[in-house]
Amino acid sequence: MPPAQNASKNLVADAQPLKLLLVEDDPVMRLGLEQFFEDCPQFTVVGQAEDGYRAVEAAFKLNPDLVLMDIGLPYLDGIAATQQIKAKLPDMRIVMFTSHTDDTEMIAALSSGADAYCVKGTNLDQLKLAIACAREGGAYLDPQIAHHVIEYLKPAPPTVNNAQFSEREIDVLKLIVDGKSNPEIAATLYLSLSTVKAHVRTIMNKLAVDDRIKAAVVALRSGLV
Repeated sequence: MPPAQNASKNLVADAQPLKLLLVEDDPVMRLGLEQFFEDCPQFTVVGQAEDGYRAVEAAFKLNPDLVLMDIGLPYLDGIAATQQIKAKLPDMRIVMFTSHTDDTEMIAALSSGADAYCVKGTNLDQLKLAIACAREGGAYLDPQIAHHVIEYLKPAPPTVNNAQFSEREIDVLKLIVDGKSNPEIAATLYLSLSTVKAHVRTIMNKLAVDDRIKAAVVALRSGLV
C-alpha cells in the first residue's frame, strides 16, 4: 500500500479529528485548503490566519494540534512566525506548505523548528503524508526539494562505520531515507511500533544527529544506504 494511503489510514484511525490552523495569505488557496479538509473527517479546521502575526496569535489562543504554515506572509513571514510559536509551544507541530524552494529559505524554515516541508502543487495525498509524519513526531521533507537540502548541507562527508549498524538498523534507516513514518516502518518490517522507535533512537545516537532529516542526510552522504 502506498505511504500516503497508510498515512491517511493512521489519521482516520484516531478517535478525535486533528485540529488544524491554516496560515495562508492567498484567500483562494485558503478557501481551497479549507474545503479540502472539510471533506476529510480526520481533520477539523479550528482557525485561519492571513499573516504571520495573526498566525502566532491564533496558535497561542486556539492551541491547534498542527499548523499548516505558508512562508511568504505579510508583516511577519512564516519562518519568523514558526520560531515564535515553537519558542512558546515547542510541541506544536508545524508543516510548511509553500511555493518557496530557495535553498536558504528551506534551511531557515527547518532550522526554525518546522516539522515538515511540503511544496505547493504536490499531490494532496503527499500533504496528508507530511501532516501524518509531523503529527506522529517525525519529520517530512518533500521529495522535490530533498536533494537541495542535502547539497546545501554538504561540507566534507562524515566518516561512518557501517559495521556499527545491525542489518535491522540499516533496514530501518533505508525506510527513514524513503520518508516513511514509524507506523509505516513497523508495518513494512513486521515490527512493533515500540521496537521501531527504539531502532530510530539508536540510529540517531550512532549518527550523532537529533532528527530524522539529519539522519537521512548523513546516511545518504556517507553511503550507508
